[in-house]
Amino acid sequence: MRLLQCAFCGATCYPGRGSLYVRNDSKMFRFCKKKCKKHFFMKHNPQRTKWTKTFRQQSGKELAMDTTFEFEKRRNQPIRYNREQVKKTIKAMKIVSEIKSKRQDRFYDQRMKSKKKLQVNNKLREIQQGINLVIPPILRKEDQQIILPEKEKEIQDNIESVFEKKQKKEKN
Repeated sequence: MRLLQCAFCGATCYPGRGSLYVRNDSKMFRFCKKKCKKHFFMKHNPQRTKWTKTFRQQSGKELAMDTTFEFEKRRNQPIRYNREQVKKTIKAMKIVSEIKSKRQDRFYDQRMKSKKKLQVNNKLREIQQGINLVIPPILRKEDQQIILPEKEKEIQDNIESVFEKKQKKEKN
């Protein structure tokens, strides 16, 4: 059973699924779904279409270069059936898939580290801007002025100092 890639999006085309287009120069294009076929015939660039694998690889959202991808290359030479060799290849396929999944997880985690730093900065900024909303209504006077107890003032000072330190680091 040979699993081929979609000519537009790069997803796997399983046998009996999708469609096949053969051009006049006898070049074959496989499509996983009608959506891909439609975009291909409208001559859309898959590198600019955000849901394709080529776009995701180009923009750094998925692994682009990895040694495990070489195992997926198409080989046209028929190999004589050997029972031992089949056992070895099946074991190797399992090991390669485990390695590939671990590398993809590690790649995702590294990508999300910078995202977490941005989220922390944004949350601190939100707290800084909306600190008045956090204070309970019991502490407010009738004329809408806020009375802060000592602990509340300490918390606010800590938040301000952390925010100022972040700004100094960004400037440097």
